[in-house]
Amino acid sequence: MNDLILFAHPTLGVVGIMASVWVLVEALNASEANQQRIQVAAWTAAVCIILAYVVGGYWYVNFYSAEKAAILKGPWPFAHNFFMETKEHVFFGLLVLAILLPIVARQKLAKSWSAKAMTIAVAVLVIGNAFAMEGAGAVINHGAKLAFQQAGLK
Repeated sequence: MNDLILFAHPTLGVVGIMASVWVLVEALNASEANQQRIQVAAWTAAVCIILAYVVGGYWYVNFYSAEKAAILKGPWPFAHNFFMETKEHVFFGLLVLAILLPIVARQKLAKSWSAKAMTIAVAVLVIGNAFAMEGAGAVINHGAKLAFQQAGLK
């Protein structure tokens, strides 16, 4: 079960990124015909990112303390000291942006340049922030892996 939780977190994040890219591409080509697809993609992005945070938060509260201790004793303590600390303080911004995406995407983008520009801007911010979170998670994961290998707990 723990592996399922551990893999669900980044998987949901990646699906959220992909859905945000979908919003971006559809919004760049906004028309009456694709307005419904834009809304579906925006809601998919928001739901996936919210679920990624719920799953990640569950992991953090219930299991991360052992990993944190190992990382701090291992060869890459910066994996926690910089990357996890950054994630802990920055993730709210991504969550707000993900929730904002379906709100801004509900406007008639084909008829409103400002609504289209706002949707594109929010989608780009979600994509960039989510990629940064994924990258930080990879560094944290590698820091834990190195620490456990060093301790002989492969």
